[in-house]
Amino acid sequence: MRILRTLSAVVVLFTCSLALAQNLPNPDPAVIEQGKFTLHKFEQPIGEETYEIRRDGDSLAAKIDFKFTDRGSPVPLTTTFRGAADLTPQSFEIKGKIARPVSIDESVAIADGTVHLRSRDKQTDAAPPTGPFFTIAGYAPATMQMLMVRYWSAHGSPAQLPTLPSGSVKIEPRGQDSIHVGEKDEKLDRYTVEGLIWGRETLWFDSNRKLVAEVSTDAEFDHFEAIREGYEAALGDFVGKAGADGMSALSEISKGIPGSLSPTLAIVGATLIDGTGAAPLADSAVVIHDGRIVAVGPRSKVKIPKKANVVDAKGKFLLPGLWDMHAHFEQVEWGPIYLAAGVTTVRDCGNEFEFITAVRDAIAQGRGLGPRLLLAGVVDGTGPLGLSVQRVDTPEQARMWTDRYHAAGFQQMKIYSSVKLENLKAVADEAHRLGMTVTGHVPEGLNAFQTIAAGQDQINHIQYIADIMHAPFPEGMSRVDRRKATAELDLDSPDARKALMFLKEHHTVVDPTIALFELFSATTAKPVASFEPGVEKIAPELAQPLTDVEPPSERSELGAKLFSKDVAIVGALRRAGIPIVAGTDQAVPGHSLHREIELYVQAGFTPMEAIQAATIVPARVMGLEKELGTVQKGKRGDLILLTADPLADIHNTRAVEYVITNGTMYHTAELWQSVGFKP
Repeated sequence: MRILRTLSAVVVLFTCSLALAQNLPNPDPAVIEQGKFTLHKFEQPIGEETYEIRRDGDSLAAKIDFKFTDRGSPVPLTTTFRGAADLTPQSFEIKGKIARPVSIDESVAIADGTVHLRSRDKQTDAAPPTGPFFTIAGYAPATMQMLMVRYWSAHGSPAQLPTLPSGSVKIEPRGQDSIHVGEKDEKLDRYTVEGLIWGRETLWFDSNRKLVAEVSTDAEFDHFEAIREGYEAALGDFVGKAGADGMSALSEISKGIPGSLSPTLAIVGATLIDGTGAAPLADSAVVIHDGRIVAVGPRSKVKIPKKANVVDAKGKFLLPGLWDMHAHFEQVEWGPIYLAAGVTTVRDCGNEFEFITAVRDAIAQGRGLGPRLLLAGVVDGTGPLGLSVQRVDTPEQARMWTDRYHAAGFQQMKIYSSVKLENLKAVADEAHRLGMTVTGHVPEGLNAFQTIAAGQDQINHIQYIADIMHAPFPEGMSRVDRRKATAELDLDSPDARKALMFLKEHHTVVDPTIALFELFSATTAKPVASFEPGVEKIAPELAQPLTDVEPPSERSELGAKLFSKDVAIVGALRRAGIPIVAGTDQAVPGHSLHREIELYVQAGFTPMEAIQAATIVPARVMGLEKELGTVQKGKRGDLILLTADPLADIHNTRAVEYVITNGTMYHTAELWQSVGFKP
C-alpha cells in the first residue's frame, strides 16, 4: 500500500506541475517530459522510441515515434495521445506497423459522452465505459504503457482497467528490484500487465514514475525489450528478473490446473493407435507406472494392478503425445497451450538463452506446466537480415557459442540468415564433435547444397528446398520474378530430381512449416478461419494480428500459387523418402500443428504417416526413439486421448480430450481456459 500511495501522489504531482520535467533545460516551457527508449529483440538493439509530453491548454498531449528494423524490414509506428490533467483520455491515434507483417491504423476520440472509434476506414460509435478507462492498442509503444500505469494509479488502481478501442488490462504491483546502474544501485518498482497482449509483460518504474524498462514480446511472439536511455547496461538484469517473475507465474498457472496424478495409471477400452504403423488395436489397455509404460496390449491380456487409477476410455482413441519440431517458447503461457493441443515434446528453434533454460529446467523439475523441451541454440552473423541473437562472425566465435550451448544442455545448433559459410562449417564441425546436430535456415547468398555439404543436418522451412529444385536464377532477377518462377516449378525436372537425390543421400531432415505459409495466403475472400478454425478459439489479444488480412490482389494470387507449390514439394519429399518432421514456427498457437499434419495428408501422406511426422519420426531424428514417439512398453507414458478417429479423418487429431505426461492426466479444456483460449 505504501508503494501505491507513493505512486498516486507522484502521478498527481506530474499532472498538476512540472515535477517530472527533464533535468536538462528545455527551451519550450510547454514541454514537461521527454524521453528515449532503445528497442531490443533477443537482447540486441534494433531501434528506438522517443516521446514528448506537453501542456496544451488544460490538456496534456503526447507524441510518440517508434521505429526499429527487424531482419532488414523497417517497422515504423506513430502514436498520439491527448488527455485531461489527470490523464483521462480525450483522443488517441496509432498508425504504422507493430511487426514486419502486421500494420495498425486505429483511433479513439471521446466527445460529448460518445466514443468515436476508427479502425482503418471503418468507423463506429459507442458509449464510454463506466468508471476509469484508458486508450491503448497493439503491442507498442512503451510510452503508452507508462501513461496507462500512471492513469491506473491515479484512479484507484482498479482490479481491471477497461481499454479502448477494446479489451481490458490487469495491472499488478510485483514488488521492487535493485538494479545496478553506473556506480550505484537503484530501486525500481516492478509491475506486470496482462490483457494488452497475450500473456504477461513486465515493467519497471523509477521513483519519479518514469518507465525505465519493459520486457515483453512483439506481434511475432519474439522477445522484445524497451530500455530507457541510460539503463542499457542493465538489460540482462531486466531480462533475468522478468524470467524469474515468469517462472513464478508459471508456478501459479500450474497450481490452478488440477491434474490426475497417480503412481499407476491404467487406460482401458480405447482404440490404440500406437504410432508404429501397426493396425489399430480395439479395446486396448495401457498401464503407466511412475511415468513409464509397463504394459500394453489387448485389454483381455493385460493385468491391471490393484492400486491403479483406472480410466475407462471406451469409444476413444489413444495415441502417443505429439511433437512440435519448430517452436519458439517465448512466454510461459505456451506451456498449457502445447499440452492442451496434445503436444508433449517441442523443439525450441531459437530463444533468449537465460529465459529458455530457466523454463526448460522449471518444467523438468515439476515447478511449471508444459511439454518436454529440446533446445536448438540459435546463432547468426552480422548483416542486413541478421536476427539480433548471438553473432558468429568468425570460426572462433562459432566454436565458442557452440561450446556454450552444449554445456547448457542444448541438443542442436540453429543457423540463421546471415551466417557466412566458413562460420557455418565451424559451427557444424564443433557441434558434430560434441554429439549435437545442426538445423536452421539457409543464410542469404547461399543455397541448401552448400550448407548441407558444410554439415547442416536439417533445414527449417520449405522455401529453402524450393530454391534448389530449379536452375540458379539469373543475377539481378527481381524477387517478384523469382517468386513467379518458383510458383511454376516443375517437380519432375532434372534440377528437381537432382535436389531430391542430394537430400536423400545426405539424410537431410526437413521441417516445412507450411501451415505458417498458408497464413500468408489468407485474404478477405479466404479468411484464416476458412482453413484454420482454431483462430476463432484463441485469446482475443491474438486474434487481431492473425485475422487482419488484405483483400485479394495480384500479390495474394501469387502467394496462393506459391503455397500450392509448397504443398506439392512436401509431397515430392515424402515420395523420395526424405524425413519430414511437423513444426509450426508458432503460427496459430495450439492449433497450427494440427493444420500442418492436415496439409501433409493433402500432400499425399496417409493419415498414419502424417501422425508419425509428429511422433516417431521426430523422436528418431532427435535420437529419442527408445524413449518416446510410440506407445510401447518401456517408453515414457506421453499419451493423448481423442474423441474421434484420426485415421478416418486426419482433422480428428484436434479432438484431444485428455493429455498424459509425467504420470499426470490433464483435461484439455481446463488447460485451454487457463490462458484465455476457448476449448
